[in-house]
Amino acid sequence: MTTSFVLLSDTHLPKRAKDLPAGLWADIDAADLVVHAGDWVDLATLDAVQGRSRRFEGVRGNNDGPEFDDRLPLVARFTVEDLRFALVHETGAATGRERRADAAYSDTDVLVFGHSHIPWDSVAPSGMRLLNPGSPTDRRRQPDFTWMRGTVDGRALTVETVRLPPAAR
Repeated sequence: MTTSFVLLSDTHLPKRAKDLPAGLWADIDAADLVVHAGDWVDLATLDAVQGRSRRFEGVRGNNDGPEFDDRLPLVARFTVEDLRFALVHETGAATGRERRADAAYSDTDVLVFGHSHIPWDSVAPSGMRLLNPGSPTDRRRQPDFTWMRGTVDGRALTVETVRLPPAAR
């Protein structure tokens, strides 16, 4: 069986945008699994994403207030098909990230993280895949708003970064 998924992070609603992009909502509606790596900022977004997700995994980030403490963990671990995932908001500086991730998440096949608003797709020395979907609402110095979508089929993982230029928002 193949599992489709959407990865998003750093939505910062309603501070950075009034809503998520329509294309992201369509991806959420179509996916088997939605994964959010924190910095929601408001509970209404969490409720809306959870309400439209077939399966949901999420964590809270550094900009999420105490109202998130009872709703989301700081670290989540889950399995999709035959892959072990870990989900966290922050991983520290880009330099040395793969080595630190190997040490901190040695029992993980895929680490999803956020915080930087910069899309990231790399492989650690252990073979662990590290993914950051960027932000669909606050691109900072990036050229586009971003999120990721993909599939898991057994142990096979495919991922693509969806890029939404500012003019299309």
